[in-house]
Amino acid sequence: MDSNSLYYSLELVAGSGSTLNVEQRTALQTSLVILKKNYKFHRVLFWGKILGLKDDYFIAQGRGEDELLDKKNLYSLNCMNWFLLPPATESMIEKVSKIKSRFIGDPSYVYEHIEIRRQGEKDEATEEVVTKVNEESRLAVTVHQIDDEASVVPRGAFIKSPHGLVQISRSFGGLSHSEAGKLDNFLHFSEAKNLKKKSILEMGDLTPAIDFLDALSDDIPKGSWSLQLECASKVCVLRSLLWLGLSFYHVPMTPQHGYIYIGDGLKNLDLPFML
Repeated sequence: MDSNSLYYSLELVAGSGSTLNVEQRTALQTSLVILKKNYKFHRVLFWGKILGLKDDYFIAQGRGEDELLDKKNLYSLNCMNWFLLPPATESMIEKVSKIKSRFIGDPSYVYEHIEIRRQGEKDEATEEVVTKVNEESRLAVTVHQIDDEASVVPRGAFIKSPHGLVQISRSFGGLSHSEAGKLDNFLHFSEAKNLKKKSILEMGDLTPAIDFLDALSDDIPKGSWSLQLECASKVCVLRSLLWLGLSFYHVPMTPQHGYIYIGDGLKNLDLPFML
């Protein structure tokens, strides 16, 4: 959610329970402006909140000239003091994948995962492998994964220049009410994966300037998104069933849209069995 319209945006997804108290909103309204100036971001988004057992992590995202590639994530425990999250690497993702417990709320907390590996064909020879990872690294990986798998934008909201630069489309006036009711018109705001697998015939119907992202309708398993029209059909709200707590809104016929995640940071791995 763009920090400039945070008060307004939070009201539109409040039906999901995704909201902040008055004190937190007021602190964010001030600190995100300072954050934008200090880091020289083009714009700052309030990404969401990951719930911990002791404390919660508030997440902000700074965007540079290229909206898709030039992104930096930051976290705070009090909505005022912000700390830069490290970029998620392959080794970090592998270590974090072994942790299934709730977040604690302490960035310096170290998780330990003990794995017993067998050596050779006989059961007698075993080896204990201990994997250690701190919570700050886990937080960086979780934010990266949610962004990669569940960040949403309406089709046409962003445009890709011939030089490959992704920026906000100034001519985007919003989806129509009929378009807002179709999952095909909402895209993942992350590097395209399914687009390269499409046939030449399917690619012929796409416009390269705006169709450079994957559509939510291509997600597997099918049914991992809930689409509803709320506020007397004036607002389109999308909720992820894979990352419970992620809500996206779009007001048809206007450029207003955004998403927020407020949850425990755990992926719903049971989803395929629930559908």
